[in-house]
Amino acid sequence: MAVTLAALVARFGGELVGDGARSVQQVAPLERATADEIAFVSQSKYLAQLADTRAGAVILPVDARDATDLPRILTPNPYLYFARVSALLNPPPCPPAGVHPAASVAADADIAADASIAAGAVIGQGAVVGARSVVGPNCVVGEHARIGADCLLHANVTLYHRCEIGDRAILHSGCVIGSDGFGFAPDGERWEKIPQIGRVLIGDDVEIGACTTIDRGALEDTVIGEGVKLDNLIQVAHNVVIGAHTAIAACTGIAGSAKIGRHCTIGGAAMIFGHIEIADNTRISTNTLITKSLPKAGTYTSALPFSEHEVWQKNAVHMRNLDKLVNRIKQLEKRLTELENKS
Repeated sequence: MAVTLAALVARFGGELVGDGARSVQQVAPLERATADEIAFVSQSKYLAQLADTRAGAVILPVDARDATDLPRILTPNPYLYFARVSALLNPPPCPPAGVHPAASVAADADIAADASIAAGAVIGQGAVVGARSVVGPNCVVGEHARIGADCLLHANVTLYHRCEIGDRAILHSGCVIGSDGFGFAPDGERWEKIPQIGRVLIGDDVEIGACTTIDRGALEDTVIGEGVKLDNLIQVAHNVVIGAHTAIAACTGIAGSAKIGRHCTIGGAAMIFGHIEIADNTRISTNTLITKSLPKAGTYTSALPFSEHEVWQKNAVHMRNLDKLVNRIKQLEKRLTELENKS
């Protein structure tokens, strides 16, 4: 599709400078944008690249009005504006409504008339699929599971029995919602499985990345709040609660019964211990290990920066001897105090 700059401003706001009749068909980075594409700059250090861009139009910060003669839209948040323009120009796929002949749908499943069920999908007894939702190829929706309106399940998503998804959720390929939590009771030299009888409850406007797994609760439910964004390859264990609008990057692991607040951001490969609570608006850096509750909002970091291997080996030796070094320093301080008292 093509859209004029004037139409973009009418839809998303901002201030138009230049030819409002200029139309764009796609978004692109500055360095490779063409005359029918729109690019953006969100940081002043990149404004110099405007001299060489071939973009037909650009989205700029308000204070960069005079940085170029190109048609431009001025906005306080160019990155967000760019995202909205990209969403307009790149709508999600919209397969035809109805149930594909190669899908398997239980007789008592409640499928909205305008929902789309693709080939190979399996919809269990008593399951509900809401209006305009799309269930992709080879998805499995378990017995009495519920999917809200305007959801998109890409291929090979598994939603276990009794789990629920709110409206406008996006689940990417291979994610598993509601598998058993890791619950086993020791019995001598063996392990006895503990039935996991809770559910997973997912709020509205949630997006879950490819191959992310969210375990059902052991007794109570695992809860993912509205607007939460989960990247690929995240493990969410049983009884975890993630507050609304929290964003978590790839390869993070969250142990059972952890409670993460609202509007938190967690970097990739972070590890969260179980049975702890993290305050609202907390930021956790990549590769950080959180071993206890964080009752106060802030930024928390534990990962050491990389170094050459030989240097790392030497530092690792020092780390192992920190306790001894601390004791030696205390003894030296005590001895120094005694000598000062004698003098």
